[in-house]
Amino acid sequence: MVRPIIKNKGFLAKKSAPATQNDAKIAQDLLDTFLAHKDECVGMAANMIGWLKKIIIVDLGFAPVIMYNPMIIKKDGPFETEEGCLCHEGEQKVTRYAVIEVAYMDHAFKLQRKVFTGFNAQIIQHEIDHCNGILI
Repeated sequence: MVRPIIKNKGFLAKKSAPATQNDAKIAQDLLDTFLAHKDECVGMAANMIGWLKKIIIVDLGFAPVIMYNPMIIKKDGPFETEEGCLCHEGEQKVTRYAVIEVAYMDHAFKLQRKVFTGFNAQIIQHEIDHCNGILI
């Protein structure tokens, strides 16, 4: 189901709880909402649609990927950039890393560890910030 985008900063500043296999419906709503906004975004977090769960979706260029409980375990190459978000107007300055290693659970809840670079790494960092209640 396509959900409305949450813009309430008080809600978005709350930390999300770990996701479980019982949260598949939230992930489906996140995918549906992401696809409805595909022309204006490259990633979303569950709190953006009203759920305080650590679930993100990112467009890695070939298909949207859902990550449950993503966590950055290594990072390298800090750089300054500006980012926008569907949750607020305009862009804000932020520090990101050019290379990150992320541990997450996939759709089958199997642990994955992958290295991401460039824009894909930037998208994932932005969405993980959402899970941690960090507003850019």
